[in-house]
Amino acid sequence: MEILKRVARVIRANFNDLVNGAEDPEKVLEQTVAEMQSNLMQMRQGVACAIATQKRTERQALAAQSQTEEWYRRAQIALQQDNDILAREALSKRQGYQKTAQALFEQIEQQKQIVDKLKQDMRNLELKISEVKTKKDMYIARARSAQASYKLQEMLSDVSNTSTLGALARMEDKVTQIESQAEVIGQLSGGDNLETRFADLNSISNVDAELAAMKTQMLNDVNNTSSGKNPLK
Repeated sequence: MEILKRVARVIRANFNDLVNGAEDPEKVLEQTVAEMQSNLMQMRQGVACAIATQKRTERQALAAQSQTEEWYRRAQIALQQDNDILAREALSKRQGYQKTAQALFEQIEQQKQIVDKLKQDMRNLELKISEVKTKKDMYIARARSAQASYKLQEMLSDVSNTSTLGALARMEDKVTQIESQAEVIGQLSGGDNLETRFADLNSISNVDAELAAMKTQMLNDVNNTSSGKNPLK
């Protein structure tokens, strides 16, 4: 039995260390939400930068495409003036802008995929943060309830301890004994009990009546003697 008590004490001590050494669930949840909010802010900044880069690339691509059309127009003007050399130079310039515009439009497609991926990740993070915020209070309540339940069970365990119950039983026996002694003393002493006092009055009345009867008898005997009568006859 004593071994089981020691084992229970060891287990309870280890659990106390675990509870006292554990992180505060409320602080952990608040910190988690704060970190997620910080990550979301950084992600929004990243999406904004990616979109800005995409817009800039689109402007560059449109400018290159515009230059392509412009140099084609100039080549036409040179041909109208029978200037093949100038027309050839214009077309060569146009091809350079065509390659640049093509590369930029391909880059735009890649940037669009990156932006779409970042936007999707951002939406997922926003939903996750919303979910965590919704469940945060529930988790905190559960953690507090678990801690309160443990404290209550610990208190009940202490109250249910054999030594504690034994002390309570001895205390109850002691109180019962004192009450019994007080009752007996009250019965023996009589105290100022009204019934006892009336009983004493009845006893005094009986004694007085007996004393009066004796006096009457003695007076009768004296009278009989003086008159010559034998009281014994």
